[in-house]
Amino acid sequence: QVQLVESGGGLVQPGGSLRLSCAVSGSGVLITTMGWYRQGPGKQRELVATITSGGIMNYADSVQGRFTISRDNANNTHYLQMNSLKPEDTAVYYCNVRGYPNSERWNDYWGQGTQVTVSS
Repeated sequence: QVQLVESGGGLVQPGGSLRLSCAVSGSGVLITTMGWYRQGPGKQRELVATITSGGIMNYADSVQGRFTISRDNANNTHYLQMNSLKPEDTAVYYCNVRGYPNSERWNDYWGQGTQVTVSS
């Protein structure tokens, strides 16, 4: 099975930066797309960014140009570099991977969440 452990959240001032990490462990599962989602107070979980196994990236309009997703396949880790942070970025951030136990089945796996608070 697959486990995801994320880290890097915290308190930052508007205009500041944070880097989130998601370490993926497990065996017998092929990991394809990796991503980040977030859930602000009173809001539904929303997509922030994804990156495919081929390196194709997708971003929410609200973070385009400010956030960068990347992955290190050798270490089964993906990252979210967040620059020019705004108060509206405040949320719990969750990492996600899609994994295939075999060629005919897949599951989505989630990290535990890490709090990002942008405030002066």
